[in-house]
Amino acid sequence: VQLVESGGGLVQAGGSLRLSCAASGRVWRNYAAGWFRQAPGKEREFVAAIGWDGRSTYYADSVKGRFTVSRDNANNTVFLQMNSLKPEDTAVYYCAVDPRRYASAGYYSRLPTRYGYWGQGTQVTVSS
Repeated sequence: VQLVESGGGLVQAGGSLRLSCAASGRVWRNYAAGWFRQAPGKEREFVAAIGWDGRSTYYADSVKGRFTVSRDNANNTVFLQMNSLKPEDTAVYYCAVDPRRYASAGYYSRLPTRYGYWGQGTQVTVSS
């Protein structure tokens, strides 16, 4: 499985970006996915997750109400819509796939060890 993130860039505080994560090499409509981020000098942190069928989602408190995760299983793509961006959202954003079939999103989606496949990341920079 290869995951490729796109959509990152430079945006002013209060602006929006939409990240995409395209999967190839395997049909992954039966698998949950997550978004993580890592800022310079900090550990990778959980951002959001979505269940295999899109019916369950889970968010970090820091992004709840501002970010929305969604998926298009027909096109093997997961999205992260980010609104009301803040400078503290600046980081490299990674998507990841949970290798367990038919998994939902929930509390344990926060764990990086939950995921077996990772993308290379896309940079998001929010200026003040």
